[in-house]
Amino acid sequence: MDFQSIKDWFTLENVVDLIDQYRSFGPLPGVLLPMLEAFLPFLPLFLFVMANANAFGLGLGFLYSWLGAAIGALLVFLLVRRYGDTRFFRFLLRRKKVQSLTLWLEKRGFGPLFLLLCFPFTPSALVNIVAGISKISIYQYMIAVFAGKAVMIFTLSFIGHDIVSLIKQPIRTGIVLVVILVLWYIGKKIEEKLKEKGLSEG
Repeated sequence: MDFQSIKDWFTLENVVDLIDQYRSFGPLPGVLLPMLEAFLPFLPLFLFVMANANAFGLGLGFLYSWLGAAIGALLVFLLVRRYGDTRFFRFLLRRKKVQSLTLWLEKRGFGPLFLLLCFPFTPSALVNIVAGISKISIYQYMIAVFAGKAVMIFTLSFIGHDIVSLIKQPIRTGIVLVVILVLWYIGKKIEEKLKEKGLSEG
């Protein structure tokens, strides 16, 4: 089976069928698929999230997708932070675009990370790697990942669960926007508290 055939296999119906086949494992398939995407970014995260919303319902589908995506991103970050002095990452650090993005994240902290991770089609694998080789605090990163991924996963779950209602009922669309603002505000407040305690320095 070639790469194109594998890519063509990933449809909403096929992924939902795959989750249903492994229902006996409980939430495990719903958590593992988004987690796997953090390590294999060519996999379609938006399909996994929508499939979870269809298979488990909006609430549990969101929860499983959010946990999987956030834990996967955190694991990538920790691996890069641990092995960031290897030849491959030293090569990345020498690239001007990576250096400028790294400095940008270090200076601005939570804000840009949160916004980048809110959007479904942001290359989150690159963001995780750059954050890992930067000097950004693990606390800032964790806040941004869990808040940003929550917004992105909630939006995709909402759309995947009932796309018709989203179009016909604009109030629901407004709820999504309110959630984004609330999570951003909470994330900024937590970051300020961490700075007061000196945790955001290390």
